[in-house]
Amino acid sequence: MIVALIIGSTSSFGLFAASPGKPVIVTLELKGVVTPVQADYLERGFKAAEDNDASLIVIQMDTPGGLDDAMRDIIQLIQNSAVPVAVYVIPGGRAASAGFFITISADIAAMAPNTSIGAATPVALGQGGETELSDELKAKLLNDSIAYARSLAEARGRNAEWAELAVREGASVSAGQALSLNVVDIVPLSLDGLLTGIDGTDVTRPDGSTVTLYTSEAEFYPVDMSFMEGLLLALSDPNIAYILLSLAILGITVEIFNPGLIFPGVLGGVCALMAFYSLGVLPVNYAGILLMVLAIALFIAEALTPTFGILTAGGIVSFAAGSLILFKGGPLFSVNPWLIAIILILITAFLIFVIQRVVAAHRNRTNTGSEDLIGRRVPVRTPLAPKGTVFYEGEIWKAVLDEGRAEPGETVIITGSEGLTLHVTKINKGGN
Repeated sequence: MIVALIIGSTSSFGLFAASPGKPVIVTLELKGVVTPVQADYLERGFKAAEDNDASLIVIQMDTPGGLDDAMRDIIQLIQNSAVPVAVYVIPGGRAASAGFFITISADIAAMAPNTSIGAATPVALGQGGETELSDELKAKLLNDSIAYARSLAEARGRNAEWAELAVREGASVSAGQALSLNVVDIVPLSLDGLLTGIDGTDVTRPDGSTVTLYTSEAEFYPVDMSFMEGLLLALSDPNIAYILLSLAILGITVEIFNPGLIFPGVLGGVCALMAFYSLGVLPVNYAGILLMVLAIALFIAEALTPTFGILTAGGIVSFAAGSLILFKGGPLFSVNPWLIAIILILITAFLIFVIQRVVAAHRNRTNTGSEDLIGRRVPVRTPLAPKGTVFYEGEIWKAVLDEGRAEPGETVIITGSEGLTLHVTKINKGGN
């Protein structure tokens, strides 16, 4: 996978140095919403465990669920692993939705006391939410998830009937109940308790072979997320993605209103690139994206053809509507409403400030004669060859260059005016 290639230099391959005769246990963490970043991280950890002849992989988990594709990638890793895999729901954690499927797919399923498992009814991410699906498609999606849950449970000798309830009715139980229902194998107080409890246990691998676990005197080798994986995981958070997208829009808008500042445009471009990655791994509602793009278009139109706030007001409404429906997939992928409110206030305040400047510049121009323009230095907006436009007092003016050619960003001097057209000259006529 692409992410795995990016972080290859930071992997833990070949770094284990276990004491002679002691088994090696690789520990990994799966916390938060399940995303492709975590699937790539686990793939790296599994590869490290296999390369170093580990006797067991332990995934310490606490998740409310996540993306279906990432969940299935993780389950395939577990099923195809040459090393037995234990999933341990850590104290205070939960194995909900995608976490439920991952837990019951493992060779050893363990939960700490005061944890929960279940609530695996699928959410239709592909079409903006389950409520938008027809009854027929809902039934197909539900039946597919039920069949998947039952197959995973049956393959490990676990309670397939309850697995179906977790999907069909969204059932959820505590660790103790899960143990009595044969959903999990053990309820240890800690990771050490897990290893003591499963020492000497025989597990049947997917290929039919039997492996005996010797874990009581094993050495732990944690494989942590690399810096790049941590960064990409942060970018896959809906709130971070929304902040980046908002900064991109604000930065680009500032640069358009104030050409030549450079920094806002660069910041906006960088944020836009990171936002594109975030949107690529999250369940995006394209209607929300289009509304936010429309908001940018209206802000730009306001800068080019001032309407004293009409287009800006429409842009703010469009931005707010797009923010509210930007992601789909239920509460796991929703943006904090307070964050949306703060971003809208900041953008509105900035645009009001800009509009006030434009209005003031417009009123000031009506009170002064054309002679007041002469000698003013103004930036070129579009190429002057010799006709083009310049930016003066918050507005775009038509301009005619006396000789040569001037590129956007250059500064020229006003030498006169004819109606609404300015006559300009280059500051250094000896240049190009």
